[in-house]
Amino acid sequence: MAYNHELAERIRAQFALLQPYTEKAMFGGIAFFVNGNMACGVSGDRLMARVGPGSYEEALARPGARPFDMTGRPMKGWVGVEAEGYASDQSLADWVGQAVAFAASLPPK
Repeated sequence: MAYNHELAERIRAQFALLQPYTEKAMFGGIAFFVNGNMACGVSGDRLMARVGPGSYEEALARPGARPFDMTGRPMKGWVGVEAEGYASDQSLADWVGQAVAFAASLPPK
């Protein structure tokens, strides 16, 4: 599956402001890591954001957010965000910032 390269570039621009990171092609998309922990990624046109179990329900209430599911079972602590949820630069910055903060809170891998 191809992924939205424009969205990936927008995420890279956000990471450049926030935190050193690495990226890796995964599952036909691209994933962004902080200290070896996956923070977010792009699959198709969807943003995948790791918000953590404590923020999961609150994140699902935001525009465009859905349970993230790649295997038939939603992944707790992860949300998939449709284009309406990351359309503005500020909304994307909010998602990426939250994902980076959660990934940075985990022990380095």
